[in-house]
Amino acid sequence: MGRSFASRVSHPRLKWVVLVFWLLVAALAAPLAGRLTDEQVNDIAAWLPADAESTRALQLQTELGSDPDIIPAVVVYERDGGLTAADTAAIEEDVRLFGELAELDGTVVGPVPAEDGEAVQLIVPLNVGADGWERIAPVVDGIRAEASDGREGLAAYVTGPAGSAADSAEAFQGIDGTLLFAALGVVIVILLFTYRSPVLWVLPIFSAVIALVTSQAVIYLLARHADLTVNAQSASILTVLVVGAGTDYALLLIARYREELRLHTDRHEAMTEAVHRAGPAVLASGGTVALGMLCLVFAEMNSTAGLGPVAAIGVAVTLMVLMTLLPALLVICGRWVFWPVRPTFGSAEPTATGIWARVGARIRPRPRATWVVTSALLLVACAGVFLLSPSGLTQAESFRGTPESIQGEAVAADHFPAAAGNSVYVVTSAGSAAEVSDTVAATDGIAETGEPQVSGGQALVEAALADPFDSPAAYATIERLRTTLDDAGDGEALVGGNTALNLDVQEASQRDDLVVIPLIMLVVLVVLGLLLRALVAPVILIATVVLSYGAALGLSALVFEWTIGVTATDSSFPLFVFVFLVALGIDYNIFLMTRVREEAADHGTRRAALIGLAATGGVITSAGLVLAATFAVLGTLPLTFLTQLGIAVALGVLLDTVVVRSVLVTSLTLDVGRHMWWPSALAQRPDGPGAPAEGTAPVTSGSGAPARS
Repeated sequence: MGRSFASRVSHPRLKWVVLVFWLLVAALAAPLAGRLTDEQVNDIAAWLPADAESTRALQLQTELGSDPDIIPAVVVYERDGGLTAADTAAIEEDVRLFGELAELDGTVVGPVPAEDGEAVQLIVPLNVGADGWERIAPVVDGIRAEASDGREGLAAYVTGPAGSAADSAEAFQGIDGTLLFAALGVVIVILLFTYRSPVLWVLPIFSAVIALVTSQAVIYLLARHADLTVNAQSASILTVLVVGAGTDYALLLIARYREELRLHTDRHEAMTEAVHRAGPAVLASGGTVALGMLCLVFAEMNSTAGLGPVAAIGVAVTLMVLMTLLPALLVICGRWVFWPVRPTFGSAEPTATGIWARVGARIRPRPRATWVVTSALLLVACAGVFLLSPSGLTQAESFRGTPESIQGEAVAADHFPAAAGNSVYVVTSAGSAAEVSDTVAATDGIAETGEPQVSGGQALVEAALADPFDSPAAYATIERLRTTLDDAGDGEALVGGNTALNLDVQEASQRDDLVVIPLIMLVVLVVLGLLLRALVAPVILIATVVLSYGAALGLSALVFEWTIGVTATDSSFPLFVFVFLVALGIDYNIFLMTRVREEAADHGTRRAALIGLAATGGVITSAGLVLAATFAVLGTLPLTFLTQLGIAVALGVLLDTVVVRSVLVTSLTLDVGRHMWWPSALAQRPDGPGAPAEGTAPVTSGSGAPARS
């Protein structure tokens, strides 16, 4: 980073301008950030693959007058031993009350008795409008209260699409505040442990909060005026990403600033040097993360594609805040902010004899054996991948715990046809309606078919599945139905409904894995090549990232089995884990290798590898702990996908920082030596004299910092 920029953000007078500027920005941004929830779009279309057959069927259903905002609530009543006459009378009264709901769209279907006489179900079609995500939970809560009011021995459950939607909405309720405070809490604890200072942690946390509020405001404005799609999932991930990544960048900058304070009497000069030296690595890291996130726009899944710009904006804003506000705050506060261990001019640099200097000395005599054994162990960990089943989560598996909708679904499955409230919808031309209806009725796995509803030149056929709507058997029925309908009528029939939607989501996610993952790898490879001005080093680093990713997935599968008992994952899980582990994990590659390259110009590559590890090992480990802890906070949520994502990213980051970056990459660099920088001129520079003897620290300058000419 240019020294002129570095000198401005730490200038004795301009530092106050920087502080006032960001305080004004935060004051203006806070009200807008608080309204981001109002712009979240959590309807079906915001999550689906845009061009999938089920999505097109949903659009045609709307044109036929079938309102996509109608969501059925299935009310199931059960009494062991059989329903009584009093039960029947009470249920009839519920039918009357539900028929008076303002949100009712149509008529209440039922009571439909079970053949065993122990259960009855109602289907209540609700329409809570386009903002149903916010309104569905209180409506369903009212139905639940009425259905279970005062009938001893008669169990009542509200399930079906409306019950599941209400439970999901309640799981996300207050999630942003919960995540923010939980993430800040764990980060504060780690920073207190890292810095051993009761004051210093305030500055990176304050900067991260400013970055979060500002990025939320920017995203709100773009969602409001530029059609940027934001949903509850992307908003939640934004909170974790900004706090985690922002604190990571702060750790790197503060570590370099503390090092420079030992070499300069004036703290403004020390900060200028720190920003000048660490700035390129921070910008390259943040830029890589932002570009990696933007690759998600090429995904077919709307929910995945929407996350890309949201996350990229968050990272970009975080970079601006951390590279301007944090340096200004640090020089405003002065050296006392490091109390009780203040770095004074000429004092010894502790990293020169710290734990990572000793680790490097252990690796130095046998680098090849070290990377071969480490790689073998990581490959063994990769074997756990075979336990994962990224074919999608069932409705029951989607929640940690058993909310009422899942209990009711199980009760309904014991007494009724399996897919009540989750019909299959087939849209066809009016001229093909009769033939298509007959074909649907004759398809294995279809329990019942209604009469075609014709409107204009289109027709809608509604059918019931014989199996649970989220079961493999139901998905097989949809595939059979689509195949047979290719030869029915004009061959243009479209199959929709929740089961078809879930199937299309799985297929789109598999396609996204094949397209987006290689694209992200290419972007990261190009950025590393430009930053390190080499080809060999980027290829080796990408290989270590992929190995780390596989090991993280394998270990995560074991943890899922031991903790939550669910090894199935959402179909987008592999891609999301890859994005966060590779885009964020590459930060640590950049932190380490830019320092190694900087030192290699003076000391040769092998010696520079030990200096780089000693200088950055501590900050990389601390940064990894911070990022792992913030993502682990997702594990506190009652949703399986976010819990699994938090566990996998946390495990992967810890593996990346403690093993891959510090041991595997260092040992590979020691083994390959100057050839890491091929074809740049640095590859021609001899490695120079041998590295320090085992057990000694890298050569340092008189101040104790690693030597630099």
